[in-house]
Amino acid sequence: MARRRLRVALIYGGRSGEHEVSVESARSVASAIDPTRYEVLPIGIDHDGAWLVAEPDAMLANGALDHPRVIPSADPSRPGLVPVDPAVETDIASPDLHQVDVAFPVVHGTFGEDGCLQGLLELAGIPYVGSGVLASAVSMDKIVMKELFKGHGFPVVDYVAIERTDWEKDPATAASVVERIGFPCFVKPSNLGSSVGIRKIHDRDELAAGLDHAAEFSARIIVERALDVREIECGVLGNHHPDASVVGEIVPAREFYDYEAKYHDDRTQFIIPADLPVETVDRVRALAVEAFMSMDGAGMARVDFFLERGTGQIYLNEINTIPGFTAMSVYPRLWAASGVPYPELIDRLVELALQRHADQRRNRTRYT
Repeated sequence: MARRRLRVALIYGGRSGEHEVSVESARSVASAIDPTRYEVLPIGIDHDGAWLVAEPDAMLANGALDHPRVIPSADPSRPGLVPVDPAVETDIASPDLHQVDVAFPVVHGTFGEDGCLQGLLELAGIPYVGSGVLASAVSMDKIVMKELFKGHGFPVVDYVAIERTDWEKDPATAASVVERIGFPCFVKPSNLGSSVGIRKIHDRDELAAGLDHAAEFSARIIVERALDVREIECGVLGNHHPDASVVGEIVPAREFYDYEAKYHDDRTQFIIPADLPVETVDRVRALAVEAFMSMDGAGMARVDFFLERGTGQIYLNEINTIPGFTAMSVYPRLWAASGVPYPELIDRLVELALQRHADQRRNRTRYT
């Protein structure tokens, strides 16, 4: 008898400024996953938060039109998807279609990469690729993440945190805080990725517009000192004993690695492996694993660093627990260069998800 394929719920989209990037990630995963081993159930989350049974191309074309809506069951004794509209029950609620063996979220940004989706999948009892609630939430908030890094003694660039309400109430006070960092600096939403909402500020005249822009995306803003650096990245793969990939370098064609440089500017260069001294590579790879473990990471992460020109100082920038999986994304490229091609990377991530879920099930949920 032929072995049943694992049903993989490929979850993408989401209520986030990174919605379109997530759709592209889902398209890449769907095209690379082994159809002899997996049956993909595409679940797109639209801009309003509706869960739809829809292929990525269909989501790009017409959003929520004509696609059945579902929600994950919060009852772990009946894990899977439940139709929202009873009229479509016969299409998606039969036992075989209802079942989800493992979820593969590629939802970048808010309500997907920040622990919200992970918590929902935990309640549902569905194994899922990537980190749990804690690591996802910590890594999504740049301020909390850097505080954790500092607590572990990891090197980070100088920064200050600003509440949006404080900026709106008294702009002069917030501006004076920023000036302690100096110019140039980067103004960023605290809880968004893909460089959405980020601006490089060169002087006081640009500051207000930069803070206003970041405040459109987040209630908390982080301002970081801008240094003359090379952008270095490393992939991490594993659970309790993770491995680090080769180290790569991003050379953006623009002033910094902004949204356009990441996804639309084909002049951006990816140098894999990076041209770095062996001791620098070793230090970056070790720091990547240490940072991943410090936040209880699982499955995968892309860890980003700055390497200061002139001094050679390495700074830990951030961890991305759901790195991009688009055709231009760095994480799959790093692992391909490390001897793990894209289809095998997907296999490894699914296996790690199932292992982590099995390990969690060992925990007692009753004291008596």
